[in-house]
Amino acid sequence: MVFLAVPDDALLTFAARLAAAGGRIPKTVAFVHLSGAQELNALDPLRARHPVGSFHPLQSFPEPRPPDSLHSVVVGVDASTPALLRRLASLARALGARPKQVSDSQRALYHAAAVFASNYVDVLLATAVKLLQLAGWSEKEAIAGLLPLTEGVIAAVGKRGPVGALTGPVRRGDVNTVERHLVALAKLPIRRSPSGRALPIRPGAARPAAFPTSGEATVPLGEQYRMLGLIALEIAVEAGLEPAAAERMHRALTRKAATRRRRRL
Repeated sequence: MVFLAVPDDALLTFAARLAAAGGRIPKTVAFVHLSGAQELNALDPLRARHPVGSFHPLQSFPEPRPPDSLHSVVVGVDASTPALLRRLASLARALGARPKQVSDSQRALYHAAAVFASNYVDVLLATAVKLLQLAGWSEKEAIAGLLPLTEGVIAAVGKRGPVGALTGPVRRGDVNTVERHLVALAKLPIRRSPSGRALPIRPGAARPAAFPTSGEATVPLGEQYRMLGLIALEIAVEAGLEPAAAERMHRALTRKAATRRRRRL
């Protein structure tokens, strides 16, 4: 088996270059990509002569890790032949991982789920860290304070599932608390990009940069909070939040957006 550990957008090009070798590569050689998002057709140039497959550990790798880091990790596998699929599943088990077939029709949703559970968790934690920095904490203090909270939530999800693990003001129906959060987020300073769009201000040297500035508008934090709050509200209702409390919370989370729509009309 030859594993193609290259960027997603390079897979087709590499496959074509390898296919051009023709008979110099035995037909018994299988080619496997490590992409979570790409389907098997990313290796189409090789498929006429070779088995092709995919092997994607459901894990993040910000830096090199030893093989035992795959212990108990799910590995998404797929292959163009049953024999290669068995080989990939066997390899995953040999590494202490758990193979799970992910077909081409499932792959986009599979990888989107991975992004939500990995990349976007990092993004949300980065936002939380910056908010504490704006409140006067150092980055080190913010990370040290928030990580146990996040780890506790993850442990609770593992034990109780996401619905049972939900806590916080939306779950409790604490409208006043949510409104205080929205007021505080709305007071964060903003600047204008050259195009006139609103952007977070980069504070002076005495204060940390609130959020990256790139010359394009970012979604205001209050709007991000509202969007996530509405998703949390759906889960809270499923967890048993009373309808009247849910309605009050919905009004609190949508009030400003509704006002803006009326003004535009």
